[in-house]
Amino acid sequence: MKDEILIPSPSGAELAQLWALDPAITFLNHGSFGACPLPVLQAQQHWRERMERQPLQFLGTDIESLLDAARAELAAFVGSEPADLVFVPNATTGVNAVLRSLRFQPGDELLTTNQEYNACRNALNFVAEREGVQVVVAEIPFPIDTPEQVVEAVLQKVSPNTRLALLDHVVSQTGLIFPIATLVNELKKWGVETLIDGAHAPGMIPLNLSQLGATFYTGNCHKWVCAPKGAAFLYVQRDRQAAIHPLTISHGANDPRTGRSRFHLEFDWMGTDDPTAYLCVPEAIRFMGSLLPGGWPEVMQRNHQLAIAARQILCQALEIPPPCPEEMLGSLAVVPLPDGDATLLHNHLLQHHHIEVPIVPWQQQGRLLRISAQLYNRIEQYHYLAEALLKSL
Repeated sequence: MKDEILIPSPSGAELAQLWALDPAITFLNHGSFGACPLPVLQAQQHWRERMERQPLQFLGTDIESLLDAARAELAAFVGSEPADLVFVPNATTGVNAVLRSLRFQPGDELLTTNQEYNACRNALNFVAEREGVQVVVAEIPFPIDTPEQVVEAVLQKVSPNTRLALLDHVVSQTGLIFPIATLVNELKKWGVETLIDGAHAPGMIPLNLSQLGATFYTGNCHKWVCAPKGAAFLYVQRDRQAAIHPLTISHGANDPRTGRSRFHLEFDWMGTDDPTAYLCVPEAIRFMGSLLPGGWPEVMQRNHQLAIAARQILCQALEIPPPCPEEMLGSLAVVPLPDGDATLLHNHLLQHHHIEVPIVPWQQQGRLLRISAQLYNRIEQYHYLAEALLKSL
């Protein structure tokens, strides 16, 4: 094992004051739902107050230009043209919007992996059953030695009948970063469209969606960008936008205006809702990027280094080898645990040690413990987790 990695940074304790997290809880689960900094929540309150002062003006007149402004800043952050982005509440909604818009023929195959997020796998199964097509599953090993194993496993399952591949960019259960650029390029050679579930990617790793070349890409802003809950986006290549519709069909379907794309008209208004989470995305991007001298590149690098250091602490304590190479991780990391009741261990750590960390069953092969690393976390928190684990196991 390597020596412990040191994390030079502003004090994690000082940065933690910018969040509303309970100081009595060692919170190591940013990855599940994110956590929104206090200044961004204050910005959301400003937008809500403006909306409630004149709801008709805000929702009936102002909202399109406000969404356009927010979309432009988000597009710059994820490397896209604004015309190719729409806001959605979460990545699962984005996946559903694409899958339930597309149509397939008997004999077609929909490709995914055994590590696909359960909610999105359910959506894929729903559409496959509705359309009478087959879901084909590529088996990605975990533990894993190289990114090339992901590419090999996926390409082995491609056939002339494969129409669409639903792939995670960052896997929720294992924390693995899949080599998406390579997969998209290789699948394109087969004429296979790609729907990338990038729920964890924005704010964790750099993105350039225009360069990536995926047909469809959806990502959350409430996780690593730290926007309020209910802020995500869907990217659709320009030539495929006419085929993609929101889950709720509303006024945009027959809006007679020609100055806005049908893609924006349909997704930007699906009925009365609170759009303030979307409008706070630029504030979250600016705020998080201001917390370290190196901006977003330093934020991503610091969180990655902290996740690697934390994994090292846990692997040393449990006397196990790291289950994947460092290059396949961002700011999530996973360690395997002996078989047992995942819920029981999670509850024990929370109730007796005040640690919030996810522990999930893993494909009948034991349990996985997943740690997150965000700016408010500190290296000593992972030492504390390791001590608590040894006592609990």
